[in-house]
Amino acid sequence: MTSLIHDLDHVTVRRVSVGDMDNNVYLITAKKSGQQVLIDAADDLPAIRRLLDEGARDAAQPAHLELVATTHQHWDHVRALEGLIAETGARTAAGRQDVSGIPVPVDVVLDHGDVGNFDGFDLMAVHLRGHTPGSIAYVLKDGDAPHLIFSGDSLFPGGVGNTQKDPDRFALLFADVVERLFETYPDDAIVLPGHGRPTTLGTERPQLGEWRARGW
Repeated sequence: MTSLIHDLDHVTVRRVSVGDMDNNVYLITAKKSGQQVLIDAADDLPAIRRLLDEGARDAAQPAHLELVATTHQHWDHVRALEGLIAETGARTAAGRQDVSGIPVPVDVVLDHGDVGNFDGFDLMAVHLRGHTPGSIAYVLKDGDAPHLIFSGDSLFPGGVGNTQKDPDRFALLFADVVERLFETYPDDAIVLPGHGRPTTLGTERPQLGEWRARGW
């Protein structure tokens, strides 16, 4: 089964599911330069190594892991992070309010609207408060292809992320998801969540009223 999920003009995006919680690990590889960004070193370092090797074959130049970007601090999204950084020496990135919960030093501390510039693509950081204080979605746009939103645990098919039945946290996350994703990106934007299958903003948009009413 191939790990390739998007073959775009300038980059490829590959995915592997790891661990007992079906965590998605995503890899962006610039076709020309070989620069790579991995999103969520969740678990299973050997599987991540294979993902990096597969991504390297997409590039015209020798591939190099530039950055490991974490969506949020929860343990199931960082289990392989320490080992991967020890092996590769890649820089790390995470949301400012989650830095203290990341098990390695964070080189790039992210705030809402920050843009990472790589040789072949850019990544926009979107701060989505509520699931954790510093949860970050990463947004990629390549040419005419739809936006790709790596949403971590903040947005899934059928709802926003878990806020432990806390109405204030839910209200904060729902408001951020609506304003910073649904009101910012078009319906064809593809949501690539931290667990499970992808969706689109257009598929989920008609359910926003239901989500607000039910409170989760």
